[in-house]
Amino acid sequence: MAELADWFLSAAERGNPATKIPAWSAGSRVEPLIHGATYFDRLVTEVEALGAGDYLFFTDWRGDPDQKMRDDGPTVRELFCSAAHRGVVVKGLVWRSHLDKFAYSEEENQHLGEAIEAAGGEVLLDQRVRFGGSHHQKLVVIRHAGEPERDVAFAGGIDLCHSRRDDETHRGDRQAQQMAKQYGEHPPWHDVQLRLQGPVVGALDTSFRERWDDPAPLDMLSPIAWLTDKLRGADLDPGALPEQPADPPPCGPHTVQVLRTYPDAHFEYDFAPHGERSIARGYSKAVRKARRLIYLEDQYLWSKRVAKLFARALADNPELHLVAVVPRHPDVDGRLSLPPNQVGRQQAIEACRAADPERVHIFDVENHEGTPVYVHAKVCVVDDIWATVGSDNLNRRSWTHDSELSCAVLDDTGEFARDLRLRLLREHLDRRADGIDDEGLADPDTVVDVIEASAKALEDWHTGGKTGPRPPGRLRPHRPEKLGVLTRSWAVPAYRVFYDPDGRSYRARLRDEW
Repeated sequence: MAELADWFLSAAERGNPATKIPAWSAGSRVEPLIHGATYFDRLVTEVEALGAGDYLFFTDWRGDPDQKMRDDGPTVRELFCSAAHRGVVVKGLVWRSHLDKFAYSEEENQHLGEAIEAAGGEVLLDQRVRFGGSHHQKLVVIRHAGEPERDVAFAGGIDLCHSRRDDETHRGDRQAQQMAKQYGEHPPWHDVQLRLQGPVVGALDTSFRERWDDPAPLDMLSPIAWLTDKLRGADLDPGALPEQPADPPPCGPHTVQVLRTYPDAHFEYDFAPHGERSIARGYSKAVRKARRLIYLEDQYLWSKRVAKLFARALADNPELHLVAVVPRHPDVDGRLSLPPNQVGRQQAIEACRAADPERVHIFDVENHEGTPVYVHAKVCVVDDIWATVGSDNLNRRSWTHDSELSCAVLDDTGEFARDLRLRLLREHLDRRADGIDDEGLADPDTVVDVIEASAKALEDWHTGGKTGPRPPGRLRPHRPEKLGVLTRSWAVPAYRVFYDPDGRSYRARLRDEW
């Protein structure tokens, strides 16, 4: 247990004594599901096997009822409604969101909830967030009455909504949501979810129940939402949940730590009266132990405060390299919305490279047609030992302000972390999925040179007019846009206040502590 304690947070280090989540869950089994199409297919299989008396809990940032889970269906609505009709206890918490005219998802979330409730389930639109914040967790918990060995959970970065059902070809989901024009009509999408079994399912069940049972009103921060809900007769009172069963029995070699973010809000969560920042604390503890390689995939590597954590690790360890895979372009391209997105990433990359530009390697991804792939994954692997997959991005918003959920994984041999990194790089570098041609990838001391060489070859092919065969690989060096002084003068404060806000108390901010 001493080795686990070296990497994982203790209960005291979590900083939230009110939660009932265990420090960590040994004897679990974790499988990474790369791509939305893979995750959706596995989720359908699990949900369709549920029967009367079983239960299904889920939380999500957005839920599109018509999103197809497979080419021939079912849709999200059909899958969950069919389960409720069979007597499965279906309970969901979905962020209430902002108005659709601001390109968010209130209408979709409301309609998914209404359909499930008509089938006998219950879905609540949850606005118990800090001003300007969101519920960003993506979690499904499935429990089987009397058969705990079949219990399973899914957690990570993939929402039950449009654009997520892409695969390794990265030609995009046919049901796409509008993004920046560089991504085309069907934006290619890269993402990761975890399938979890064993005792960790009990910990994730507890996490859902803490939020469901919290007594704060669902729409307490919005008088307009409160009035609208009253007029339409919305469900504002969470129903009783089935009694929580004992944790599933041990079934695997992995130990999992459930990490979360909840803000120090304008009200108190019963289960986190002063918020919870265990994601930030978990990263901080693990990154300080990094000696050879930190591998990141992230949608928003754009917080200077978070980047300083990696910069400090680089400065303290002269053999350490940082490899990050990010989107080539932000998901928006408006004249007012684009610059704050750009300035945050520029500041973060500059902060890391200040430690040593030769040991910071940033890449973006394209498909074989040359269309940029939107990296929505939230993955970190430290020294092929500690790995985390979740809903949180590498920014201050995710680490302090919104609600987030991630799972950090350790095992006796480090196979999980290494294999996760290898699976991701095999795709990015066009290596075989079975690992036969892994030459140079497995060793952290050689993998950086392999990645750099592949990305340079593809970049040279593009700049050389695309003559000759396209080199294998999908990574290219990431080159953030430079912003002028005038643009930075307004984009920097907008980024700090609106795009990357701080959800800590003023005392924590003054102490600069998570």
